[in-house]
Amino acid sequence: MLSRRRFLNGMALSVLSLPAIITACSGQAATPTAAAAAPTSAPAAPTAAPTAAPTAAATTAPAAAPTTAPTTAPAAAATAAATTAASAQGSNPSKPVTLLETGSSLLYPLFAAWAPAIKEKYPNITVQTASTGSGTGIAQAVSGVVQFGSTDAYMSDAQLKKTPGILNIPLAISAQQVNYNLPGVTTAVKLSGPALAAIYQGKVTFWDDAMLKADNSGLSLPHQKIVPVHRTDGSGDTFIFTQYLSDADEGWKNTIGYNTSVSWPAVQGSLGAEGNPGVVQTLAQTKYSVGYVGVSFLDQATQKGLGTAMLKNQAGSFLAPDQKGIVAAAAAMIAKTPKDERISLIYAPGADSYPIINYEYVAVQSKQQDPDVASAMRTVLLWAISPDGGNASSFLDKVHFLPLPDSVAPLSQAQIAQIQ
Repeated sequence: MLSRRRFLNGMALSVLSLPAIITACSGQAATPTAAAAAPTSAPAAPTAAPTAAPTAAATTAPAAAPTTAPTTAPAAAATAAATTAASAQGSNPSKPVTLLETGSSLLYPLFAAWAPAIKEKYPNITVQTASTGSGTGIAQAVSGVVQFGSTDAYMSDAQLKKTPGILNIPLAISAQQVNYNLPGVTTAVKLSGPALAAIYQGKVTFWDDAMLKADNSGLSLPHQKIVPVHRTDGSGDTFIFTQYLSDADEGWKNTIGYNTSVSWPAVQGSLGAEGNPGVVQTLAQTKYSVGYVGVSFLDQATQKGLGTAMLKNQAGSFLAPDQKGIVAAAAAMIAKTPKDERISLIYAPGADSYPIINYEYVAVQSKQQDPDVASAMRTVLLWAISPDGGNASSFLDKVHFLPLPDSVAPLSQAQIAQIQ
């Protein structure tokens, strides 16, 4: 079995594959229990789509986590699924096929890099991409406007009941960082889930608040008002950030919860921004601000002089979003991935586990009217999750993603085989 190679900054994972790392880890993940808050507004419609990209506005957003507890798929079943998927692989179609992708701004840089590579390998397949937010991606996949709705958020049981035949297929593992603009502060600031929850509720308003100073002993924090920045579009980044706050802070879970859109508390001076690019730009332009950003924008945030926080995990350790922490979190959680692959990877157990990681999904309709489109979709997705295709380090290192583990890839292959 091929080892799934390298993650952050071109650094090697050594000779171990992720399954070997998982075997060496003893941490077990807790099933998520936080209930999702109902969205308060429909996700924003695309505003900067390519000429042929979708333009319809979203009407639904992901909500609560699956109500059934995840269980590990048996090895034999996974092997059989992989065999079935292999027989269903598409190929370069006999006539040109255009596939539309829209959704997650976190996943967009990767899809944008994949598109020309897919065209080169499969000349009759064109993939057009648009960064519109996860909520829009899911809604447009459900409505049939696009073939691929990319999303950082899995769909809930309630949503899938309303939209039978929709699959949630992981393509890779990503993470999220918290960035801040603190002039003169060069040491990484430590932030916990409860501290961030207090900031976004307006309970902690200054950077030198006692709650923040307690976690940052010896660091001189300025007496300046904190400017919290949040997403205004239906966002998978909001989904996973508010999941972290819900898991770490009981008050947040009971009052606000998590979703792609939440009812943000009214905090004086707080700002909203659209997409990860908008959050990075707003943070760069606003001194003393703080906000959550998908890891595919880590380089852009660093180039703009933003600091990256060390976040407190379930074990009480403060960690940066680096290779070691993300791999450890994945190793602690992925064995619990259920057959339909809908699972939260947030707040993994273990002292070395970075607390905000997630599967990057595409939402797709399993039944397609055009067999050529179905075949092209299978071809693209099987290429995307292959370590010799879209999961190669040449693609993933640039966006700081982790490849699909060897134990999870057969589950995605089996779901891909259902596209007919």
